[in-house]
Amino acid sequence: MTQENNTLNKQVITHTLRGLGCYSQRAENLLLATIVLQGQGNGSANHAGIGLYQIDEASHRQVWDHYLAFDPDLASAVRGLASQKAFLQDPHIELASNLAYATAIAWMIYQSRGLELPSSDNGETLTQCWAKYFVPAAKPVGCKPNTTHYDIGPEKWRALIVA
Repeated sequence: MTQENNTLNKQVITHTLRGLGCYSQRAENLLLATIVLQGQGNGSANHAGIGLYQIDEASHRQVWDHYLAFDPDLASAVRGLASQKAFLQDPHIELASNLAYATAIAWMIYQSRGLELPSSDNGETLTQCWAKYFVPAAKPVGCKPNTTHYDIGPEKWRALIVA
């Protein structure tokens, strides 16, 4: 694992997932895979995502309006990761400037769509999970997900998780 990925894992992803009470190695690997796959453009020429996870404003609003709004304790935990002042001025900028908050929102996108973590966490199964639950995240629950298949590929996957 590269030093940058190790730092991202331990200081951001692991810490955020533990703080939300939902840490697992598979969840961590899924979020790492999401970063790579979203960085490939999400299969859309007009994708306008923000930050490391390339989350668009519509998806960000949907998580708050249709998921977190119905779980005040979870909403409070996620809101607690955001900056006190900046969030009120422009909540979407938090997706670019606050990695813990962006990680929490990425995880909430998965959770709001009924995530079932795969039984294995190789590149192919994580890619399938991403395509099913994260792409396109702006569509309401119940809409068919985009089935465009991206594969992380063995080289990128090894660089992410192999020590």
